Formats: sequence, C-alpha cells, structure tokens
Amino acid sequence: MLSLLKKLTARAPAPAPVQPEVPAAKVDPYMLGLYDATLSGWFNQQTGELFTGFPVTTEDTLLDVGCGDGGNVHFCATRGAKIIIADIDAAKVEATRQRLSDTIAPSVECHVTDCAPLPIADATATRVVSTEVIEHVDDPAQFLAELVRVGKPGALYLLTVPHPSSENLQKGIASPEYFQKPNHIRIISEAQFKQMVSDAGLELISHSQYGFYWSMWMLLFWEAKVDFSNADHPLLNHWANTWQAVLDSPRGEQIKQALDAVVAKSQVIIARKPVAA
Repeated sequence: MLSLLKKLTARAPAPAPVQPEVPAAKVDPYMLGLYDATLSGWFNQQTGELFTGFPVTTEDTLLDVGCGDGGNVHFCATRGAKIIIADIDAAKVEATRQRLSDTIAPSVECHVTDCAPLPIADATATRVVSTEVIEHVDDPAQFLAELVRVGKPGALYLLTVPHPSSENLQKGIASPEYFQKPNHIRIISEAQFKQMVSDAGLELISHSQYGFYWSMWMLLFWEAKVDFSNADHPLLNHWANTWQAVLDSPRGEQIKQALDAVVAKSQVIIARKPVAA
C-alpha cells in the first residue's frame, strides 16, 4: 500500500500556488431593484414612458397621489411636465418638492391631504399616477372616484397595488403591522383590481405584473430583522448578489420574466378616462 501511495504521489502534479481571493464588489440592493424595474418597463429614458404605455411630455399636467419619496414623479418632472403632488405625509411632500427643484418642470404644486377629497379642481390632470396606495385606503371606490374626477377626459392613469402572490407569501413571516392600518389593510386580487378600475369609469388599456426580486427581498428582510433605513444584512446582500448574477447570465432576462409571472411584487394597470361624446 505504501508503495502504491508513493507512485501516485510521484505522478501527481505540483499544487498550483494559492491565489488570494478578490472579494466580489458589493451589489447595492436598491440600485439593483431600480435596474430590475427598468427591465420591467419603468423609467424609459428613450421613449419618455414612466411605464410602458404611459408616456409623459411637456404637454402634460401630471398628478401623483401618494407621491412617497418622489421617485416616479421625479422622472416625470425631468420630462418637462407640470407637476402636482399629493400625500398624507407632510414630510414626504416637502422632501419631494425639494427633490424636484433641479428639474425642468415648469411648475410644482404640493398638497398634504388624505384625498377625501383631493383639493384639486375637476378635469385638471392629463396624467394621473398612484402607486401602492389603494391597499392602504379605507374606501378604494371613493379614492378612485377622486382620481377620476380630477383627470381630464382622455387622461391616462397609471395605478399599482401589491400582487397577491407576494402578499400571500409574506403572511406569517412579515411583521404583524405590515397587514395593519396604516399599512396594507387589504390584499387585492387581479380580478378585483381590474373591477375596481372599471367600476370607477376608466377604460383598461393594460394589466401586468413585475417584481420577483423585491418579493424575495421583502421575505428575507423580515428574517433579517433590520431597519429599512439601514437594510444591511448578509441575507439581503447575498440575495442581491445572486439576483445580479441571474440578470447577468445569458438568459437572465428570460428567467426574470418567468419568475415575475409566478411571484410578483406589484401589479400595474394603465387606463384611460373616456372622452365625453
């Protein structure tokens, strides 16, 4: 046996010198999420569409209800549209106002409001945006009626709510307040969402979904038990690195589309206010 080991050892090549491991560059989860969103049709700089089928130009007056941190409306302001923002959170309205100060928007009108009613005149906006808001409000029908009232005939609407596939995934894992007022007080199915919009008097143009990346990020976020303002944790960082590798692979976008179709963070409706006869 010893003789055989000597022969095998003699034939074995000398081990290659160990190279120091270069740590992979850390992927920013939020910037990756933004890139993932652009692959889904958001923020198209070439076409000027906030989302596929929702172009914004200098001819538009755009209202963003529930503007949040102002990411969506900032894109629209850079297209030269007149801007109206509304949110129940005064701090967010002010922060968004400041964020828009370096854009070419000819005007920015701000409202701190619960939208019941909106302090905006009838038939004001040519574009109406409200993302991830309807799941929070007490009366979705009343809320949508206000959005319809302030839109001009022919106005385009971009509306989003969480997709039930992602919401149901969070059950039992998310912090209890995630499904309590003032957060998500209802889960809206695809059929319910389309019916809400149709019942409000809008014509549906498209209905789509996206955001597998964020669905998984949120699931891991609850497990990581970190704060949104400093969501730095190995679970989240590893997930971002994995998703970046997926998107960088030869069929990465195809894989993304397949997964978005199974578990999506959000569903998106583009609709139009009918033009009066």
